[in-house]
Order: sequence, then structure tokens, then C-alpha cells
Amino acid sequence: MLEMLRAHGLDAGPTQRPAVAGAICGVLADLPALALLHAFDTFTRLTPVIGEVSIWLQVASTAFAGAAYGLLFQRAANDVRGGWLFGMAYGYLVWQAVSVPALQWVPPQPLLDGLPSLGLLLAHLAWGLAAGILFPAVHRPLKASVDAARSGLRIARFGARRG
Repeated sequence: MLEMLRAHGLDAGPTQRPAVAGAICGVLADLPALALLHAFDTFTRLTPVIGEVSIWLQVASTAFAGAAYGLLFQRAANDVRGGWLFGMAYGYLVWQAVSVPALQWVPPQPLLDGLPSLGLLLAHLAWGLAAGILFPAVHRPLKASVDAARSGLRIARFGARRG
């Protein structure tokens, strides 16, 4: 294992597309998060402040956060057994570093309290859990398509040299 890490490193190569896989995972993982935000009435509390675009803002921000997840964890995000833990930790980090300051500390009065605030935390944890579980499944076909295109390019080049 150590020999492989020394040879290939922990950084994802250009054919692995961790940001693209992360963005796709972020949007797919948003389904349970949106359900929790709706169940805890978080969107109703945010609509007067953010407006009706709050759902689209949520989807765009989770796509961005998913891309950042792929770039941050790179090869570790592909771990099938530990991805859920990386995802939940990352979901908590996003909640603590982005949502809490933006919704609780920056405005003069906190925008969320009680159950809607709890819903926001649970939605971030559910999003992270789903993103961590989905990342290997989403990443596999992306990497396979790039590998197939690269091997086809090699075959075409090899055939062109011989012919």
C-alpha cells in the first residue's frame, strides 16, 4: 500500500475528476436535505429574508460544496467503507463554517431558532452522509468513461504509427 501511495500520491489525477463527481453528488445528496429542511419548516422561516430563490440557492450551494468535497478529500472520498464518515464530517464543517455565521452571527438577529435551526443542522448532516455514500458510485462511471476515451486514443495513436 505504501509503495502505491509513494508512486501515485494522494492527489487525484486529471482523469479522476473529483470536482465533477463531487458536484453531481452534492446535487443528488440534496434530496434528503431538502426533505429535512421542508419537514422542519426551515424554508418558511428563510423565505422572507432570502426570497423564493432559497431552494435554488440551496441546490447551487450544495453543488459547489460537493465539488469542494471532491477536491478536498480527493482519493479518500472514494473510500466505500469510510466515505459516509468523511461526508458527515464535511457536512458538519459546512454547517459550522458557512450556515451558522451566515444565518446566525452576521445578521443583527439570528434568522433561525428552535426546530428550523435544528432542521438546518440535520439537513447538513444528512447531505454529508448521502454525499459520502454516493461519491464512489458517481465517481466510478466518470473515471471509467475517461479511461475508455484515453485507451481508445492510445489505440488510435498506436494504429496510426504502424500504418
